[in-house]
Amino acid sequence: MNTIWIVLPILTLLMFQLGMELDRASFRRVVRRPGAVAAGLAGQLLLLPLIAFGVALAFRLPPLFFLGLMLIACCPGGSSSNVFSMLAKGDVALSVTLTALSSIITLFTIPAVMSLATRFAATHSDMAIHLPTGRLFLQNIVLQFLPMAAGALYRHRCPQRAERLHALLGRIAFPALMLLAALFFLQYADTILRHLGRLGMAAAALILLAMLGGALLSRMLRTGRKARRTIVIEVGMQNAAQAIAIASSPLIFDSPQMAIPAIVYALMMNVILLAYLKTLRGTAR
Repeated sequence: MNTIWIVLPILTLLMFQLGMELDRASFRRVVRRPGAVAAGLAGQLLLLPLIAFGVALAFRLPPLFFLGLMLIACCPGGSSSNVFSMLAKGDVALSVTLTALSSIITLFTIPAVMSLATRFAATHSDMAIHLPTGRLFLQNIVLQFLPMAAGALYRHRCPQRAERLHALLGRIAFPALMLLAALFFLQYADTILRHLGRLGMAAAALILLAMLGGALLSRMLRTGRKARRTIVIEVGMQNAAQAIAIASSPLIFDSPQMAIPAIVYALMMNVILLAYLKTLRGTAR
């Protein structure tokens, strides 16, 4: 069974759900709260790929795992971050804005960063690795931008129905992502278990360093406690489904092995973020 046919509807579902959260107020917040938005985007778009590059080198990941980790760092924030931000008593409106903006900006940054990463991996290995940039951009438009636009349009045209559908999708999205991770794990269990130690530590290091970086950026720009919690979560949670879709797509890398870091990342991400929520609740007492 090719997991790409499971990834595609899940990713489309997640992006459609995100689109239904968007309104004009989401983008007006960029002007009203430039410091918080700048901290979140700098953490996701600039700091995270640099951290992933350093982590991949530190753990001496093989070329395909190196590219898989870099791919995670290039992807936008995941829609689950909005739920985690709410549970952390953060700024949910800021979370939606950051997820939306990063989803749009990464249409252009993913091809650029992954092109550099692919060249680096090819130079430092015997593998012939090629990135079809045009196909990557086209796939991101179809699977990312168009579902978001459709979700936003549906909310504009049918606000009450969109509210009910959004609530339903919110309950389905996270279990769907976990189902994807479970099916992928079962299909590639031998490879995942063989590299789980190194990949698990690399994914954990990426998430923890990203969260720390988000916290430092928000403190530097004095965003306030609620915004800081949201930025920590946004920088620490990336769209694993999109990373899997790009890695395993027959049009792009066509490499299930490259998608394995995203599966491990998705599992580690939820464990670490749940621990973060528990820590916040402990400090609130």
